[in-house]
Amino acid sequence: MGKFDPLEKYYEKGLQGLESWVPTKPRPLKPDAQVIDFFSGCGGMSLGFAALGTTLGAFRLVGAVDVDEKSLRTYNTNFGVPAIQQDIRELASSRKATENLLKKFPTYNPNLPTVLIGCAPCQGFTAHRKKNWDEDDDRNDLIAAFTKVILQLDPDCVVMENVPELLSHRYWNHFSKFKKNLEKSGYIVKQKIINAAAHGVAQERFRAVVIAMKVDFDLPQDRFSPNEFYSVRDAISDLPVVEAGAISRFDPMHKSAKHRPETIEIIKAVPKNGGSRPAGIGPKCLQNFKGYADVYGRLKWDSPAITITHYARNPASGRFIHPQQNRGLTMREAARLQSFPDGFKFEGPFDDVFRQIGEAVPPLLSLAVACSVLTALRKESTGISDPEIIDTPVNNSFAGVIAGMKVGRR
Repeated sequence: MGKFDPLEKYYEKGLQGLESWVPTKPRPLKPDAQVIDFFSGCGGMSLGFAALGTTLGAFRLVGAVDVDEKSLRTYNTNFGVPAIQQDIRELASSRKATENLLKKFPTYNPNLPTVLIGCAPCQGFTAHRKKNWDEDDDRNDLIAAFTKVILQLDPDCVVMENVPELLSHRYWNHFSKFKKNLEKSGYIVKQKIINAAAHGVAQERFRAVVIAMKVDFDLPQDRFSPNEFYSVRDAISDLPVVEAGAISRFDPMHKSAKHRPETIEIIKAVPKNGGSRPAGIGPKCLQNFKGYADVYGRLKWDSPAITITHYARNPASGRFIHPQQNRGLTMREAARLQSFPDGFKFEGPFDDVFRQIGEAVPPLLSLAVACSVLTALRKESTGISDPEIIDTPVNNSFAGVIAGMKVGRR
């Protein structure tokens, strides 16, 4: 890792910031850049930048925008900045609308370098959208709207994260328009597909990461090889035993759904530590159908988790059963598998917390992105060619390619 020495320093400082995270820490007065987060959700992508702000004074968060009120409450609680409920398509409608938004951010400084984050909801691009693939999705317009906001604000850096399918043949036209518009305005745009597990997240989560800057920069490089990935055991094994539906007296976030008796019986039949639902067990609709192989499956102690989604509360939605205990995941376990520090405070009821966790960018992946941006801002980038940059669209069935990669490592 010697050639990444600046990154090493920033990464270690960022880890310190995450591990010691408490809501509304003081914001740096003289940062390298300020950060505005569109489609912010609860703040997973912001958290990596904020961690470098608390330890290095590198980034100051000034505000966030999203359409979900509960996610914005979480954002405001943790970062202490205005979190505005607004559809980005309204902002994109006119420069005046964008200017009015900036007035709602008291610490925004037009003379300070700006990082715009825009992790648009991914449902319109996801491979799980089985029906009507030949029809466009209104949610895909969000990237076009974000592009207009970028061109209005002219930031120094743009960060976008989405599902790998964004870079597939099927949706390449959406990405290509985004990239060409930014390149016409003087940006260098680079994109690749990153496995969050390669950055210390105890979860296999492949995501398209796009960064655009007006100076050359390096995309995040993998920190861990597959035999070094953090496991479910690393993330959650120290948490106390808790019954389904019960709340741990040590941590109110350590609570799973209260399963029905028939669900508990199905769970009990699943072999411990990575087992799958035995044949003949469970609802009849699952019998003789291979499309739901992970349904009612257990996580494996010494492997990363599967992708944690907003359905991770429900064992009937995937491999979301505890490796040993007869229950689904707790909120705390899901948050840790996403690499959220225990000091991060989630607002809202049980289902909303799971949704916020599942829709978030893992903070450790965010930290990797923030470190890359900081090295470029401080003119410390190596400029080394990255062979993983994607310049042509990947196969539409990237989800199948990922599955094959996982099977090949077993």
